[in-house]
Amino acid sequence: MATSAVSFGALVTLEELVPSSPQFTQGASLRVTGKLQEYDIETAIASIVEGNASLKIDTQHLKVNLHIGSLYQFIGELLIDPSNQAILRARVGRNVDGMDLNLYHQSLQLLRGFQAEQMNSTTS
Repeated sequence: MATSAVSFGALVTLEELVPSSPQFTQGASLRVTGKLQEYDIETAIASIVEGNASLKIDTQHLKVNLHIGSLYQFIGELLIDPSNQAILRARVGRNVDGMDLNLYHQSLQLLRGFQAEQMNSTTS
């Protein structure tokens, strides 16, 4: 029986997700967090924001109730159109109201530092 591996969602902040970023690639599996700013129920397209950055989320495969102003985390694949506009086709979505975003960003920086340390020690 054949199995298909699903990639984990690489942690990325919306402000890091710019065309010059290494994560800004077609089909990249990403995990993003942001406040729900807009949601079009007809197209199932949501828009989340974090700081000055925003990202569109295709939620058509999710069974989650979305509320404007709530904090959400999505895992999915990044789709980039020819005009360099990105949309995340979400396969997982969850409400994370109550998450301390400052603490989340601090832990993300610590995780990245640890991972860089591990990469340096394995290549040495």
